[in-house]
Amino acid sequence: MTKVGFMSLGCPKNLVDSEVMLGHLRLKGFILTNRVEEAEVLVVNTCGFIEPAKKESIEAILEAASYKQKGACRKLVVAGCLVERYRDDLLADIPEIDACLGTRDIEHIAEIIGAEDRLFEPERDPAYLYSEASPRFLTTPKATAYLKISEGCDHACAFCAIPAIRGAQRSRSIPSIVAEARSLVEQGIQEISLVGQDTTDFGRDLGNPDGLEHLVRALGTVEGLRWVRIHYSYPNRTTEGLLRAMAETPNCVKYLDMPLQHASASVLKTMARGGGAATFLKLLAKARRIVPEIAIRSNFIVGFPGETEEAFLELLGFVKDAEFEHVGVFTYSREEGTPAFGLGDPVPERTKQRRKRQILEAQQKISRAKNQAYVGRVIEVLVEGAHEETELVLKGRHQGQAPEVDGNVLIVGGEPRIGVIQTVRITQAHAYDLVGEAVEGGAEAAVKAFEAGFKARKGQR
Repeated sequence: MTKVGFMSLGCPKNLVDSEVMLGHLRLKGFILTNRVEEAEVLVVNTCGFIEPAKKESIEAILEAASYKQKGACRKLVVAGCLVERYRDDLLADIPEIDACLGTRDIEHIAEIIGAEDRLFEPERDPAYLYSEASPRFLTTPKATAYLKISEGCDHACAFCAIPAIRGAQRSRSIPSIVAEARSLVEQGIQEISLVGQDTTDFGRDLGNPDGLEHLVRALGTVEGLRWVRIHYSYPNRTTEGLLRAMAETPNCVKYLDMPLQHASASVLKTMARGGGAATFLKLLAKARRIVPEIAIRSNFIVGFPGETEEAFLELLGFVKDAEFEHVGVFTYSREEGTPAFGLGDPVPERTKQRRKRQILEAQQKISRAKNQAYVGRVIEVLVEGAHEETELVLKGRHQGQAPEVDGNVLIVGGEPRIGVIQTVRITQAHAYDLVGEAVEGGAEAAVKAFEAGFKARKGQR
């Protein structure tokens, strides 16, 4: 009856790994606690993607280590991406660490905790993939979950260490994913976010280059699954077939997360990605034509080696022309073991921060204008729970807002219910968030309409 505490850092893909580990621990009879001072075993699932993430992971490990003196902790396990990159260094430099667990070892968590040898490593499966049979303990807000459809990556982007950390692309089968989706729905999940290093590469390693298109249509047959959301799509693999599948599958939300990284053709070539502003604008126009009212999110890197002021201004102009619903901006982090490491880090940090600020300021104006168009509309919102700043206000998300990375809908009137998709009348708009009131009876009407549509489609097949 050992008490185990968990710290999970990094991306949603890493969170799924944490949930699988938590599922195994609960299955083995461990007690899970969120009070770190009471935990007899602490597990830190780390991120090792870029320098800020590595620093955050090290700080979390050191914080966990301190509970060996001031808490109940008698064993500290470090897992995840940082272990894949620096296992020997971690064990040498932080003696409080009792065991390390790589990204392909997560289903051995109970075995690792029970091992007495600090250097013990379970037998590794290079082709490891979790499946619908893997136990999961969900940690996301009620009614929403991430579903990882693949592992690893076959791209060779110059700035990225993920292929070295997670290995080659490995896709799950469509029946496996659909089975997990049905299981999640049985647990009350209404929204599933599909994640992978490149979701549009799904199935390619299995001889099915249109795998994501087929998966979207298959998930459209899962009764009770209200929203399916696609993350991490690669631009040159976002095909017309995929866009049509999104448009024609009612429970696939009109949202696409497509990290473009830059818009200058010369910078993108150095990044080993390809494309450019003109190509991307044509793709965005196609997506908006085929999937009306689609919300598109993108991420960009500023300060990459070779990004001149002219190249940056091309990116800034592109962001203004593209009019994304959501944008994230990262400053370049030079990472050892990546192809770009040898290019150095010539752009000063001050310049990187200034360029990041300029992009975000330009996008803020765009986002505010797009949000203003929602005022007066009645839309579906997944109510997630109390706002972080006050329990008097509930927050939720509409279809164009992904968990954690985009804005929220703040619900200040009506009778909102947590864990339910219901209709909300939007009354105010800000740069990132909307404000509205739940519409009386809207939830029941939305559910009935969805169920009626599902039954009609089922009868046509």
